[in-house]
Amino acid sequence: MSRKRHKISDSVRAKLEEARVARLATFDASLGPHIVPVCFAYDGKVFYTAIDQKPKRVAPERLTRLQNIRAVPRVALLIDKYDEDWTQLWYILIRGNANLIPMSECEERARAIGKLRAKYPQYSRRMLADDAPIIRITPEQTTSWGKI
Repeated sequence: MSRKRHKISDSVRAKLEEARVARLATFDASLGPHIVPVCFAYDGKVFYTAIDQKPKRVAPERLTRLQNIRAVPRVALLIDKYDEDWTQLWYILIRGNANLIPMSECEERARAIGKLRAKYPQYSRRMLADDAPIIRITPEQTTSWGKI
């Protein structure tokens, strides 16, 4: 059964380009939620986020978000803008499936890392290793609201 590619509007794409941070919601095996802020890049088809070299409490492979994605690949990615002028508020909610890009998929990993480094200068300064865990989020549903 083939899936139709999910279409994201041009106005939503423009907001995705300007947004600097998102919140990634994952679920454990008993569907308990876990939410963390993430940096992300969108390539027109999928979203990428990486486990960077900022200090972590546990080894990268033991991070809750990675364990959850392995157990339950359904995720939500929330990108939003808050403003004291509430006429300027907006959000984009992406629902989809996530998976870790294996090391064997060199071309996609390089493309994802390149997009992330281009968007975030900190990643160009050794904060994102070439062998970093990379999460691919394939959108299935997009909801948006506000000044989009």
